[in-house]
Amino acid sequence: MGNREDLLAGAKRCLLAKGYARTTARDIASASGVSLAAIGYHFGSKEALLNAALTGAVEEWADGFGQLSGQRFADVWPRVVESFAESKRLWAVQFELLAHMDSGQMDPGLRATLAEANRQAREGLVQLFGHDEPDERLGALYQMLLAGAAALWLVDPASEPSADDLLAAMRTVAEQHP
Repeated sequence: MGNREDLLAGAKRCLLAKGYARTTARDIASASGVSLAAIGYHFGSKEALLNAALTGAVEEWADGFGQLSGQRFADVWPRVVESFAESKRLWAVQFELLAHMDSGQMDPGLRATLAEANRQAREGLVQLFGHDEPDERLGALYQMLLAGAAALWLVDPASEPSADDLLAAMRTVAEQHP
């Protein structure tokens, strides 16, 4: 690997171990075995590097579902829930960022990074859950289910609703509010 790749790998390790706000440029340089100056050279700032590392980590998480793409919700959802345990720190970092979004301490580029990631996630979720055509509304619903489920799981893994429970609840809502 080159310095850029080493920095991304080190930043990802730091991000997952320490979180976004507590990761320093020195932490990343140390974890990557690359000089501190290389961060500025390759990424311009620690924040830009962390944003790229976060984007890469989320893409890796999503890539783990490639073989499931196009299957029924009931078949994919259990694997999504299993992934929460495998990627607990990744979800925790994302919720950390949401909590600090309007604190005035957030890197302005991060909001744009997260907005683009959300757009891509909605598109990917529509495909993952078996729909051939893009549908922004459906993608938003899947994304809200996913984020809500991740939040529930982080607090109480045993409270996670099953795919059948979610489908039954969505049918009830649809019947009561046609």
